[in-house]
Amino acid sequence: MQRDEDERKRDPDGCPVLVTERLVLRPPHREDTNALACLANNARVATMVSRMPHPYTRRDAADFIRRAKTGAIGKCVYAVTNADDGRFLGCCGIEPQDDPSTLELGYWIGEPFWGKGYATEAAHAVIDMAFRTRNTECIDVRCRVTNAASRRVIHKCGFQYQGTGMVNSLALDSAVPIEWYRLDQKTWISLRSWAAA
Repeated sequence: MQRDEDERKRDPDGCPVLVTERLVLRPPHREDTNALACLANNARVATMVSRMPHPYTRRDAADFIRRAKTGAIGKCVYAVTNADDGRFLGCCGIEPQDDPSTLELGYWIGEPFWGKGYATEAAHAVIDMAFRTRNTECIDVRCRVTNAASRRVIHKCGFQYQGTGMVNSLALDSAVPIEWYRLDQKTWISLRSWAAA
């Protein structure tokens, strides 16, 4: 399969490059700084992502790219880019949890690109990579209870509702209610086989 071959390709930084029908997911580069700062400096984005400050500056973007490159925020942090023109659209990634067999998925897409299915396409690619290439039993994802668009992405990826909780939001400087979902490897295998049928 073409996607399997593409997933084995490596970026010079060591993170696998993922290619989908419309997207290329690759590690963030210094050249992404301006686009990242522009798209992330939006309260409608930042207030839905727990660890994104607002306002979001070029310095924040440069620091994010530096930390992604050193692995300080997870080994697989991706710039989500348009496959046709390389335009930066947002970010997606996974990071390990206390249990090494469990990962957490995170993603955001800049507001000009909302409603086009990019978050779902990127999430599918990262989920597939995580289950195919790592010793992963479960992937967790969380979203604010007010984020209906993120909830739709989560459902389209096959995650199952686990409960609610609270997380701190940098942008709001307060705790916000969230929903927690989980996708285990057996469910993922079933979903992939049903899609292929």
